[in-house]
Amino acid sequence: MTAGSVAPGLQCSGCIRIPGPACCPLAAPLVASIRIHSGVDPMRVLLACCLWLSVFAPPAHAAQVERIEPANWWVGMRHDRVELLVHGKGIAAATPRLSHAGVAIVDVQKTDNPNYLFVTLEIAGDAKPGGFEIAFAEAGKVVATHPWRLDAREPGSAQRHGFDAGDAIYLVTPDRFADGDPSNDSVPGMREAANRANPNGRHGGDLAGIRRHLDYIAGMGFTQLWPTPFLENDQPGYSYHGYAITDLYRTDPRMGSNQDVRALARAAKAKGIGLIMDVVLNHIGSQHWWMRDPPARDWINHGGRFAPTNHRRTAIQDPHAAPADRQAFVEGWFVDAMPDLNQRNPHLARYLIQNTLWWIEYAGLSGIREDTFGYADTQFLSDWAKAVLDEYPDFAMVGEEWSINPAVVAHWQRGKANPDGHVPHMPSMMDFPLNLSLRTALAQADGWNGGVEGGWMPLYEMLANDFLYPDPGRLVVFAENHDSSRLLADLDGDLGLWKVGMAYIATIRGTPQFYYGSEVLLRGPKQRDDGLLRADMPGGWAGDRANAFTGAGLDARQRDAQDYIRALYQWRKRTPLLHAGKLMHFAPADDVYVYFRYDERRSVMVALNKHAQARTLALDRFDRFLRGRSARDALTGKPVALGESLRLPGKSATLLEIE
Repeated sequence: MTAGSVAPGLQCSGCIRIPGPACCPLAAPLVASIRIHSGVDPMRVLLACCLWLSVFAPPAHAAQVERIEPANWWVGMRHDRVELLVHGKGIAAATPRLSHAGVAIVDVQKTDNPNYLFVTLEIAGDAKPGGFEIAFAEAGKVVATHPWRLDAREPGSAQRHGFDAGDAIYLVTPDRFADGDPSNDSVPGMREAANRANPNGRHGGDLAGIRRHLDYIAGMGFTQLWPTPFLENDQPGYSYHGYAITDLYRTDPRMGSNQDVRALARAAKAKGIGLIMDVVLNHIGSQHWWMRDPPARDWINHGGRFAPTNHRRTAIQDPHAAPADRQAFVEGWFVDAMPDLNQRNPHLARYLIQNTLWWIEYAGLSGIREDTFGYADTQFLSDWAKAVLDEYPDFAMVGEEWSINPAVVAHWQRGKANPDGHVPHMPSMMDFPLNLSLRTALAQADGWNGGVEGGWMPLYEMLANDFLYPDPGRLVVFAENHDSSRLLADLDGDLGLWKVGMAYIATIRGTPQFYYGSEVLLRGPKQRDDGLLRADMPGGWAGDRANAFTGAGLDARQRDAQDYIRALYQWRKRTPLLHAGKLMHFAPADDVYVYFRYDERRSVMVALNKHAQARTLALDRFDRFLRGRSARDALTGKPVALGESLRLPGKSATLLEIE
């Protein structure tokens, strides 16, 4: 073979039928360089390179790997068979391989989409932590690789203790709480930029802002922090709330990073505060990357086309419900911006379960609040909660079933024997029935209205429904949240009644949840308007006129309210009777509602007077708790005489520690 010639028909990866150096723009300089520096026939070298490339270069249409989720797992998890979602063009044509001690591929499944593989890894208990490559081969040749990692667990991870009735939860909407890092308010490439002037836009609050004010949260007496979702919501608008997630493994860059979530959890734990994650299993955002290339035709309900839910949540328990109504409730979408997930697809079900376990382990969570509970597939909800508690037996979770019917809410709590055979595993539920009854009782007058007894009676009788719950002490109680008007607005700014309502939530059975900003009387409209309801926390942004965190610029009413909430929750924090004490309530009379939290030796008396005028409360009804005892005001520590009667100021909560 002479210079300038090559075997007929020879091909390399970059050229077709190489006739000489001129066929490839890289060949001519390479040939010249070889001739000058080595004296070796350059075409022989070039021919050898072409042969090498023809053997090892990927085929022209080789499979690609764009992502693998989850990107890591941990040694020693009970969930030791991890199904990886592998996405990339044509990846279903490839065969996965790996070589790492203690890790084996035990199953590979495909769907109707050639761009996905579901690869199950089995991880031995003695597997070595570390990174390695997962290779993908076609026709015996490796066409793509992707890194994967196995980590060591934090000591005691499986034994973590979640929140319970000894805790008090502080709920924040991160975008509206504090802007700790103005540089990430707007992020290039993301669909929505910050606009604080728009009530429904992004305002710039972030994880750094929450972390900066952990001392404030702890100082107010709260021991758990619940931020509404902080995962990526790359929607074109109205994305600040976090419930239209577009990447389930990525923190929204306008909130921070995954590392910032973990740093927040660790910093909070150091101050005695647990981190609760808001998890959404029912739906995703319309801009989720799945929507550009769904893993399977049945991944999204209704074939990926919008069909609204009927919101008929009783259809799940109703023995007479038409199957079509049940289906419309579970499979319907909230809005067209929130595609509804089909958890009956086994790969999606495993994906969601593993995603929850991943965040608990990665971020060091102390609890989960699960959004729109009941809208997802019923059997999946049971499987999901069981999988979490199998991994973390003392973990805490609370579900959102927005029903005023206690029988509907009770259906979902762990330990409930349901006639339809559904076995729930959710330890706690949000107590929406009590929430509505409290707001109704505070807002309406005593007496009869349309044949319904008013005053405190709706609340008294709703609490009597506790017999429906397997464990009413595990319920989460609240006066308001991010989806309701604030209690102060509902009460037309009446600070006295507001204090009565807040005292009830802090002293009744269950775990109390408080919504940020109410301690400085953020009010919002009486009719629900989410953008205004979720107002900015004063002092969370540079240049704010008032500052809730320092007290600067607050008026007298705001300071009074903040001092009251601080005293209330600091007292609750140090009073075990309010965590685990028994509860006895007495039928309301004359606008006064009295109940006791007690054990064998001591008690706490709560007397709620919602009338504008003072009331004289005869004490003989309460001899069991008061006779021969002394009392002191729970918040001030001042002695209180217990005679035949007790004067209750108008619109007040009297809180007494009985010795």
